[in-house]
Amino acid sequence: MLYRSLAPALFLFGALGACTTTQTQRPAPSAQAEQRAPVTILVSIDGFRADYLKRGVTPNLAALASSGIEAPMRPSFPTKTFPNHWAIVTGDRPDRNGIVANNMEDDSRPDEKFTMASDDPFWWNDAEPIWVTAEKAAVRTATMFWPGSNVPWGGTQDKEWPHDIHGGTRPSDWAQFNQQIGGTQRVNMVLDVLRRPAAIRPVFVTLYFDTVDTAGHIHGPDAAETTAALTEVDTHIGELVAGLKAMGQTANIVVVADHGMAARSADRVVALDKVANPADYRIVESGPYASIAAVPGHEKALEAALFKATPHMQCWRKSEIPARFHYGTHRRIPPYFCLGETGWEIQPTTPKGKISGGNHGWDDRAPEMQALFIANGPAFTTGVAAPSDFANVDIYPLIARLIGVTPRPSDGDPAALSRLIRP
Repeated sequence: MLYRSLAPALFLFGALGACTTTQTQRPAPSAQAEQRAPVTILVSIDGFRADYLKRGVTPNLAALASSGIEAPMRPSFPTKTFPNHWAIVTGDRPDRNGIVANNMEDDSRPDEKFTMASDDPFWWNDAEPIWVTAEKAAVRTATMFWPGSNVPWGGTQDKEWPHDIHGGTRPSDWAQFNQQIGGTQRVNMVLDVLRRPAAIRPVFVTLYFDTVDTAGHIHGPDAAETTAALTEVDTHIGELVAGLKAMGQTANIVVVADHGMAARSADRVVALDKVANPADYRIVESGPYASIAAVPGHEKALEAALFKATPHMQCWRKSEIPARFHYGTHRRIPPYFCLGETGWEIQPTTPKGKISGGNHGWDDRAPEMQALFIANGPAFTTGVAAPSDFANVDIYPLIARLIGVTPRPSDGDPAALSRLIRP
């Protein structure tokens, strides 16, 4: 999902803001001589489909994979940006972590709607992210644009003064998302906080890149522009690795994606108004899936229409969504849910213009939705394969173990990736 902040470019990355340039900076000789404990860096490359790595245009990622561990990773359902970024850092699937979609509603706040610019803790407080668990344990953290990391978790928003949030915990260092901040500058901001004295240096850092997802949405997964975006982000991974080496900083680097990408087109659309009477329903979200609420009193008419056989689409009551999706119990999921066949979108009506590019949100087991996973660093055992089918919620207990904090009970399986860690 394209992730553009509606907030101004507010930077709180460091006590007075990180000093960055467009070129990686050479550390002082004293920093090179320091004996540094390993740090853990969690990197998200939004929309990096697992098989993109085979295109041969990402030598820096390939080097991390060849000397570390690489495998496809199954995202959580629905395969959307915010639900999956929150699943990775909380260990809870969207059905439990509260971020059930990129756009959602909550009956307790009928006049509001969650969007990707929402930073009211109300929407985020259902599941505690790893940086909050770490900060509570006095383990310092820093985040660079990870979705949700700008939210003071556990806090409450003042209804009269929405910009005032009381209480809550953020990473020690964080930055408000701004798509205009380029990849090299994002890397430099991470390197800058790692140049600090040990007392104020983070143990855990996140880094986020959005350009691969953006290219995939606009041009499609197979386009030359998307391949060029892979090369670009790979260059930034190289800058990160080189910068760490120059300062003598060892790191356990975990590179993930939130989901994959599939092509879309105008001839693969289910028009919902051709299936059911628009007078019977209200669409909360549409695309690879549609979440729907019935107009009060029109439930039977809507069900009669949705539950009849429709090519390329299947619909359920939320309580009857197949168990394998682990989705359908949270209060924010609307009463009816329809899922398109991979590559088929569910739209309110027949599109009048051209539809091209790519999208995501389909079945989490579809090959096109599988996400990148690479782990490299001194904590990892080389020559060990990752499980053939593991879920992104298993990243949470892995990161907790790497940074030495006790994870909360979650949907993540601590044993799933445990054999990747050196005894």
